Parts: sequence; C-alpha cells; structure tokens
Amino acid sequence: MKAVITVIGKDKIGIIYNVTEILAQSGVNILDISQTILQDFFTMAMLVDISNSKISLEELKHLLYKRGSDIGVSIKIQHEDIFNSMHNL
Repeated sequence: MKAVITVIGKDKIGIIYNVTEILAQSGVNILDISQTILQDFFTMAMLVDISNSKISLEELKHLLYKRGSDIGVSIKIQHEDIFNSMHNL
C-alpha cells in the first residue's frame, strides 16, 4: 500500500527531519521524494510505502498533522488510491 504526503509552509530548518523521523519510527518507507523552495515557501511531496507501518493510516495522519502544527507547516497524507481518484476527475 502506498500513500502520498504533502508538506507546505514557510521554510525553516528541520522540516524534512521532523517528517522523516515520524515515518522511520512508524516503519514507513520513503519511495520517492521531491522538495523545493518557492521564494520563502517550502514544498515537498513524498510517495511512501505504508505496507509495513506499525500504526494505522489514521494514526499516522494524526501524528503528521500534530507535528506539522507544532512546527508551523501543513502536512497531509492520503492513500494513493484516494489521491489518484481526486486527481483524475
């Protein structure tokens, strides 16, 4: 099972670390990652494998949302099927 994670916010030190720390602790593997800075805004998209995750997708969503709130960025995760269906309309 795969999921798509997006991160958007003002650029600051530690954004990638904060996201990947949760993924590593949860047993989520990063398959692909793309990040860029547009003026002062950090944007990142990740494709991750959640097949071996130690926690449910809902728990992971909650952890990422909370971490994003703590560091001042928006972190969202969607199952790949939902992401694909939303972007095929």
